[in-house]
Amino acid sequence: MIKIFIPFQYLLLTVVGFSLLILLSGFSYKKVTKKTDKKTPSSANFYDLKAISIDGQEVSFEKYKGKKVLIVNVATKCGYTYQYEGMQKLNDLYGNKVAVLGFPANDFLYQERGSNEEIAEFCETVFGVTFDMFEKITTKGRKQSPVYTWLSDSSLNGWNDQKPTWNFCKYLIDENGELIAFFDSKVKPLSKEITSQL
Repeated sequence: MIKIFIPFQYLLLTVVGFSLLILLSGFSYKKVTKKTDKKTPSSANFYDLKAISIDGQEVSFEKYKGKKVLIVNVATKCGYTYQYEGMQKLNDLYGNKVAVLGFPANDFLYQERGSNEEIAEFCETVFGVTFDMFEKITTKGRKQSPVYTWLSDSSLNGWNDQKPTWNFCKYLIDENGELIAFFDSKVKPLSKEITSQL
């Protein structure tokens, strides 16, 4: 009985160890390929996109040609809502180089329930927002905004499939309409990761 039990125990440990090794090597492979992905020119033109401003006007993204563009999915009831202040300061300091665009979305824990009018009033009253704000949209799923479809589909933008993981994720587009970076919510608007690329 002992002779049968010990080999089975070793076999079980070997299988578990081998499975963990495969799992861990899979994670490291993903990290390496993510860092070494090569960007290709986007197949869909960023400047062909349009969106509706928070006051109901259609805006063609052609108006942003020659500037970098920072697109942020915003919410008024989020732990990162304070980043509106940083977005406004970024606009004030680097407005000649970058256009900051805010897209309210109610995609994460219902943290943007207000109407466009309520959102606009909040942004102006609390943070003195003067950068371009757009009507409330959806950043993922069946009703995803065309802007966010472009931002999170590598077949359109050339390399990135990352959708927003939470409110205040950031996408940076260069002066030629090419997506060059994605930043998660923790990266603040005035961080070196962003300002060094302006």
